[in-house]
Amino acid sequence: MTNSLSPLTYKDAGVDIDAGDQLVENIKPFAKRTMRPEVLGGIGGFGALVEVSKKYKNPVMVSGTDGVGTKLKLAFHLNKHDTVGQDLVAMSVNDILVQGAEPIFFLDYFACGKLDVAVATDVVKGIAHGCELAGCALIGGETAEMPSMYPLGEYDLAGFAVGLIEKENIITGRSIAVGDAVLGLASSGAHSNGYSLIRRIIERSGIDLHAADNKQLALDLLAPTRIYVKPLLALMAEYPGMVKGMAHITGGGLTENIPRVLPDAVTAAIDSKSWVAPPVFAWLQGHGKVEAAEMARTFNCGIGMVVIVARENAAMTMAHLRTAGETVFEIGEIRSRDPGEPQAVVA
Repeated sequence: MTNSLSPLTYKDAGVDIDAGDQLVENIKPFAKRTMRPEVLGGIGGFGALVEVSKKYKNPVMVSGTDGVGTKLKLAFHLNKHDTVGQDLVAMSVNDILVQGAEPIFFLDYFACGKLDVAVATDVVKGIAHGCELAGCALIGGETAEMPSMYPLGEYDLAGFAVGLIEKENIITGRSIAVGDAVLGLASSGAHSNGYSLIRRIIERSGIDLHAADNKQLALDLLAPTRIYVKPLLALMAEYPGMVKGMAHITGGGLTENIPRVLPDAVTAAIDSKSWVAPPVFAWLQGHGKVEAAEMARTFNCGIGMVVIVARENAAMTMAHLRTAGETVFEIGEIRSRDPGEPQAVVA
């Protein structure tokens, strides 16, 4: 008996190798703009080679990984894919920055059910732009097309950053002391945290984000995470040892993230009236009827990065960062911690 079935191909099974090859070609020029002298070779190999710059005498590697979370659902809904790549980079490079590390290279993982080359190109362009803002090289990644794993039109992202720092310059927070100033660098919005709650608030409000009247709100909700790398690295290079501690304000807000860099004997007293939050937070709180304490432990509420310095260095630090383009507020101070008291108090 002869078999009348036609031969199957990988494309018949839902995986288009040609589309993947086209994506690689599309992104090469964007990746090229992020290259650093330490990178040996280009995109497309089985592995990427990076040498350690000779400017480091006793280098320590600092690594971080993260995703974008359910903010992607909003990108799918609005069919806007050119900013989530910056979110992906920001979440990792801002994390390793808090220990004083200079991000050197970045890798991404893009997974989908069916590869849409145009959408994927937009995403990776955003990743490359984020790498440019952070000064790190996009040296490679992985595109995984997995039929039936993801709904049509959806994808997931993960990213991996590696940085370097001189061992003696690692920022640990151990020198933070009573009387130190707590400075806050403004966020661009919700960054990439709290979007499960944000989407629930949008659903409850009944608002149509596609409507012309709501265009600004939609843009505010998708505003990419601010990358603080270059201004803070420049500050630390200009004034070695001045920064005592930093906290990237992600999920958990100020109340959960600042304690991660504090010695046990102190607490950060934060004055919530000392900065002006982007309007999107008032919209979220009002339409979701979210209590203030819940806002503070879910969102960054307008502060994306915290920097702790000695009181006498606060004015100089703020002036330096403002010259570099950051909006900076003095949001609190370090004081002695009472028994059982939280290590970050927002009032």
